[in-house]
Amino acid sequence: MPDAERARRRMVERQLRRRGIADERVLEAMGRVPREAFVREEDREHAYEDGPLAIGHGQTISQPYMVALICETAAVRTGERVLDVGTGSGYQAAVLAELGGEVETIERVPELAAAAHANLEAAGYDERVRVHVGDGSLGLPERAPFDAIVVAAAAPEPPPALYEQLSERGRLVVPAGDRGDQRLLLVVRSPEGPAVARSVPCRFVPLLGAEGFEPW
Repeated sequence: MPDAERARRRMVERQLRRRGIADERVLEAMGRVPREAFVREEDREHAYEDGPLAIGHGQTISQPYMVALICETAAVRTGERVLDVGTGSGYQAAVLAELGGEVETIERVPELAAAAHANLEAAGYDERVRVHVGDGSLGLPERAPFDAIVVAAAAPEPPPALYEQLSERGRLVVPAGDRGDQRLLLVVRSPEGPAVARSVPCRFVPLLGAEGFEPW
């Protein structure tokens, strides 16, 4: 993609910083990940526009602002164990890896998981991100605990299975609500129980699975 680096800089300054993303580590990570490598070839000229893009199988790659907001809310630090639910094309997993996370990512659609693995490998992230196929609403209990879990699909409520896979003071960032009225939530695990903070309104594809929505 011609001028991809310039497009990333413009995305960081105009779409992210101006809209309130303040964590410089997140801004730098978003400025390093080649988003054009995680969209369909026919959509590469639109890779840095501030909107979601279809990636097939009824799924999308989230808009850059929402990826940045999720990552900023998760506050991932170097060496932390991170679970990315809803791999999609692999873009958010790559950003989490750039933040220093040891990333496990899970996708329910095998074809998308395979494509994400290929995207991550081509972009140089395959050694920092492990892709799994399965029900993301149930997480990866065999790999738990996680310091942060981020979800790129909306659940009716924060899935209990994901909360249980958090380490002490671990953070779960998940869109929650019905299919038309959703909020981004931050859920922190503590000895007193879940501490929940509500963030911005959002609109995500539904999280399908045992602790998400049933398929249509």
